[in-house]
Amino acid sequence: MLAGGERPLTRSQVRRLIDEGEVRVNGEVVKAGTRLRAGDQVVVVLAPPRPARAEPQAMDLVILHEDADIIVIDKPAGLVVHPAAGHPDRTLVNALLARCPDLQGVGGELRPGIVHRLDKDTSGVMVATKHDAAHAQLAARFKSKALRREYLAVVAPPMETRQGTFSTLYGRHPVHRKRFSSKVARGKPAVTHFRVVERFADLACLVRCRLETGRTHQIRVHFADAGHPLLGDRTYGRRPASPRLAAAAAALGRQALHAAVLEFAQPVTGELLSFESPLPADLEALVGQLRAGLP
Repeated sequence: MLAGGERPLTRSQVRRLIDEGEVRVNGEVVKAGTRLRAGDQVVVVLAPPRPARAEPQAMDLVILHEDADIIVIDKPAGLVVHPAAGHPDRTLVNALLARCPDLQGVGGELRPGIVHRLDKDTSGVMVATKHDAAHAQLAARFKSKALRREYLAVVAPPMETRQGTFSTLYGRHPVHRKRFSSKVARGKPAVTHFRVVERFADLACLVRCRLETGRTHQIRVHFADAGHPLLGDRTYGRRPASPRLAAAAAALGRQALHAAVLEFAQPVTGELLSFESPLPADLEALVGQLRAGLP
């Protein structure tokens, strides 16, 4: 039994905790299959129980489109998409529930209406559904890649080529279990197409990325593993050699990634819908600094 009379963890729960990096042996994150020795100290971090369902919380949202079936928003950086450990409320889901009361339960109690997600510190276009039929149709389109998703990112150092494609296997990082990697022996396919939009001397470049697959952190991982991490990425990036560039990344306070375009067929009517979000003020300011050579 665990402390406090709690029920023992199942094998699947233990495996999930290991995969999420919540099990440490002698202070080090371990992977499944690690052999224990006499005297080893094992620490398991158990997150507090999550609420059974998300609650409505009114928040200001930038709505790009809304009809009886879907709602499209321009998500700001810093907004978490759905409740999770460390973010029990004040998420996009809570805001959507306040705006669309009938959303509760569509696609899941804690992720109602959510078909895809953006990282907390990624800004840009997102779509959510208002009922189960729309959710099923749109989820199928995401799975079959029958839609267009384009992102803008600032990477440093700049790419050597004007355009290209990352086509790799993709999975959990073998050591850092909260990260992902494209350098794995086994995994799911991941494909990112890119084109350099603007080059800022030898400092950085602005790239437009088109996703063929949508793995977690895919763009961030592909560019980082290729030696060109997103500026400001605290998980996969590194401190730029240029002090001025490092200062600009610190001032940005997030990875330089923006979901610029989302195009898909309306899940009920079949009408082709296309939405575009311009660079937000913080990324526009960063690009301006780079154009000026970071004065």
